[in-house]
Amino acid sequence: MQLTTTFVLASESPRRRRLLTQIGIPFKVVPSSIDEILPRGSHPSAAVQMVALDKARAVSARFPDALTLGADTIVVHEGRILGKPRDADHARSMLRCLSGNTHTVYTGLALVHPCSARQATVSEATRVTFASLSDAEIDAYVTTGAPMDKAGAYGIQHDMGSLFVTGIEGDYFNIVGLPLHRLHAILRE
Repeated sequence: MQLTTTFVLASESPRRRRLLTQIGIPFKVVPSSIDEILPRGSHPSAAVQMVALDKARAVSARFPDALTLGADTIVVHEGRILGKPRDADHARSMLRCLSGNTHTVYTGLALVHPCSARQATVSEATRVTFASLSDAEIDAYVTTGAPMDKAGAYGIQHDMGSLFVTGIEGDYFNIVGLPLHRLHAILRE
């Protein structure tokens, strides 16, 4: 996909960088420094869109001629939002919750182009089913450190977290943190 303007990713996520590189979009990384606080009482889909928009707006103020992408991903299980774990014990607790159950991964995307006053937000939801995990499996995974920077305390790509997933309904790339088809659709618009 060819863009006619500079593209800025308002995230330091290595997974999002990898995916943008994979689809051939040249970009610069300028992480947003906003706090990722989800609005209370909002549906998860709306909440991740609002946080993604806050991130994109914060960074786009410095690059008014660029197209800035903000993104936010959360995991929701039985109405409870599981963001990034605070520490190893929190990661273990999250993984025990997900063990043997199905949860939903929500990612919100926001594109902001200040000089044209255009912006767009969308979200994607993907259902993920986990196998039943033993305490030993959870401890082994947490010991790697991999869960610490991921919503829901697991990654489906490039680490042991992929071994826990028995089923997916929806966009795999959404679980990674950047629903590529949805991004492509809003970029075309």
